[in-house]
Amino acid sequence: MISVDNLVKKYGEQKAVNNVSFSAQQGEIVGFLGPNGAGKSTTMKMITGYLQPDGGNATVSGVDVRTNPIAVKQKIGYLPEANPLYMDMYVREYLAFIAGMHKVPDAKKAVERVIGLTGLTLESKKKIGQLSKGYKQRVGLAAALVHDPEVLILDEPTSGLDPNQIIEIRNVIKEQGANKTVLFSSHILQEVEAICNRVIIINKGNIVADDTLANLQGGKKDETVLHVQFSEKVEIGILERLQTVFQIDQVSESNFRLHTENPELVRKHLFNLAVAYNLNIVSLQTEKDSLEDVFRALTNG
Repeated sequence: MISVDNLVKKYGEQKAVNNVSFSAQQGEIVGFLGPNGAGKSTTMKMITGYLQPDGGNATVSGVDVRTNPIAVKQKIGYLPEANPLYMDMYVREYLAFIAGMHKVPDAKKAVERVIGLTGLTLESKKKIGQLSKGYKQRVGLAAALVHDPEVLILDEPTSGLDPNQIIEIRNVIKEQGANKTVLFSSHILQEVEAICNRVIIINKGNIVADDTLANLQGGKKDETVLHVQFSEKVEIGILERLQTVFQIDQVSESNFRLHTENPELVRKHLFNLAVAYNLNIVSLQTEKDSLEDVFRALTNG
């Protein structure tokens, strides 16, 4: 697991990270989001031991980052945003080098495993400098996985990938998240929605949200918006008879958004109303904010 307690990082007078605290458990894929300069990468670097915090503490699988940084690095697979690689080394050569640094018992087997896992088989005999940006990103991910770490920290892992490659790497991350702790940063919010079940949003060095994706997208806790569409024109006066509906937004003659504190009761009454007035309900859905809406609301201003 990852445990972060009141981490602080200063650059001169500016606090890049301001008393950040959170934890992530085994089997959990946590999206770590924020605008540029919010403190995401700095926090990740402190967790991995690449940067020393100016305050607070972090532990990985119970090991203190400050007092035992080498042991922490052995437990972490880290793909930094910059993805530093040795461009003159061949793919297999580089991965074998990384496996050797981690003292992996059967390095050759481990290298072949991650090459297959990250879809590098056809490119594995090339020099890293000859690869496209997307395949270089795959090499970085393979290097993060080669020692089978307990914790994965991935900073923009799908950067430079085409849509097909993104889906492949998404599946790899989801598979790894079944038995590892994964902290995953991305500016592609659709990826976060597809991969993560929990999201942490940081803004100006402070955590402004830490919740499940479902809760963050649910809007106000005491309000649900039902989106109902009929096959025919419906007079809004008919819908105004629905109990517990305190606001109706008419999208079109047959399309409405119903604001309520009791969605189950409204669903029941809607079907009764449809029978009474001989109306046909085409669709009835609970409306949720997109992660982009949530992100903008929490980080704008």
